[in-house]
Amino acid sequence: MSMNSSNFPFVWMRFSHEPGHDHEKDFAAFEANLKRGEPFVLLTDTAPAEDHEHSPEEKRRTAFWMREHKAELRKLVQAMIMVEPSQAKRLGIKAFAVLFAKFWGYPLIVAASHEEAMEIAKGLLGNPRMAFSGLRE
Repeated sequence: MSMNSSNFPFVWMRFSHEPGHDHEKDFAAFEANLKRGEPFVLLTDTAPAEDHEHSPEEKRRTAFWMREHKAELRKLVQAMIMVEPSQAKRLGIKAFAVLFAKFWGYPLIVAASHEEAMEIAKGLLGNPRMAFSGLRE
């Protein structure tokens, strides 16, 4: 995954699964956003590859990092908004969203377009409680 924070508090993520990808760089970019101490929204228009398997070491590292930053994640990350034009795929993602929120501590919201995603993100940053009030599609 890579992060583009140039339009903070709107942080765009891209999932990448190339061999040799530096996950430590990803964690450092995420931490840099957390260190700002300001609420932000993660947005993505790429879904993780369905056939991508994380190694046991990657899973341990991710779980450790998440536990280490749990309070900051819950406080600062208002949501991850995933852009998915396909209604069928959006329904599938919604089922996964419950598990995602339990693990990461912030909701996964699905939007049909970039415009809708930005509208939702702006609303969340204006009223962070919206993420948990049924705004999720």
